[in-house]
Amino acid sequence: MALLLCFSRSSRNLHRHVSLAISQSIFPHLTNPSGNHCSSNSNSNTQLYIPKFHNSRFSYFNWIQVGQGYGISTSPHSFRDLEKEKRDKRPSASWIDLHLPQIVRPYAHLARLDKPIGTWLLAWPCMWSITLAASPGHLPDFKMMALFGCGAFLLRGAGCTINDLLDRDIDTKVERTKSRPIASGALTPSQGVSFLGLQLLLGLGILLQLNNYSIILGASSLLLVFSYPLMKRITFWPQAFLGLTFNWGALLGWSAIRGSLDPAIVLPLYLSGVFWTLVYDTIYAHQDKEEDKIVGVKSTALRFGDSTKLWVSGFGIACISSLALSGFNANLAGLPYYVFLAAASGQLAWQIWTVDISSAPDCSRKFVSNKWFGALVFGGILMGRLSS
Repeated sequence: MALLLCFSRSSRNLHRHVSLAISQSIFPHLTNPSGNHCSSNSNSNTQLYIPKFHNSRFSYFNWIQVGQGYGISTSPHSFRDLEKEKRDKRPSASWIDLHLPQIVRPYAHLARLDKPIGTWLLAWPCMWSITLAASPGHLPDFKMMALFGCGAFLLRGAGCTINDLLDRDIDTKVERTKSRPIASGALTPSQGVSFLGLQLLLGLGILLQLNNYSIILGASSLLLVFSYPLMKRITFWPQAFLGLTFNWGALLGWSAIRGSLDPAIVLPLYLSGVFWTLVYDTIYAHQDKEEDKIVGVKSTALRFGDSTKLWVSGFGIACISSLALSGFNANLAGLPYYVFLAAASGQLAWQIWTVDISSAPDCSRKFVSNKWFGALVFGGILMGRLSS
């Protein structure tokens, strides 16, 4: 029911009309049998009874308090604030929308080209492993790092495409994901499949540059890549499966340099990445936890609930411990490596203990900050290897 706000120059009329507006909101069933109207429009059919209070201390400020108690906004800025809130929720235009031809924009969004954090998170374990496999006192193989960087870029995009194809029925029900190209209808599923084929073909071209052992090892990761998006339907631990998928490069980078695996070094390194993923992706999952409950998908955010910080603290400790063990087994020089590892521990502790799991923007900021954790670990491995 519309609020009738009648403005007047006198404070008495202001008192009367504010009372009328709130009265109509709170007591819409009460009408004035005498037919007196607030509006000067003679065609108005609205008749309201305005209770009269003989206690002069009951001013329009009391009415405002009553209105606020009933959820009625009486702030002159309320409509302005509401519009600002709506604008804040709208996705801002990225460089894709500003600079790319319109025909390729949906594909760029599908591959998340405007959100490079996924590529960083996929690339860092590869860089750790390649650097760890370098000869003592030598720099890592830059050509191999470039190949793995391109591979991380392509595989991350392919993973996003697979995810959006399998989750298109879910994405339409979640505010944060309903504007994705396939969910919104900007691309058809068949166009998504064709784009996926192109991404995988380019990725295969990079994989074929490696030795035979690494080709087989790399191809075996596709099972995880295709199965991960389905895990949120059947388990509260899809973040663990993402960790197994995203950190495969910790195994592959070593084998690309050495031609085989050294379990004492690469398994702790791989596990450190899995625990790291459980930290950052649990924080990330808290953005969608309320909508996930409605849609019916699972996550560690829902599994841990208010105990999230305790759980991810344990994962963080396991991550740092595994990194320390891997570095020790690889004979990294002690001081440089462990100084960087201490700094990485501080970064991880900061994001865990300062994150507000009830705030989606803060969860997103902490998630994105993990690129610096990866960089600190990489710096430690590089300094430790050069000092060996």
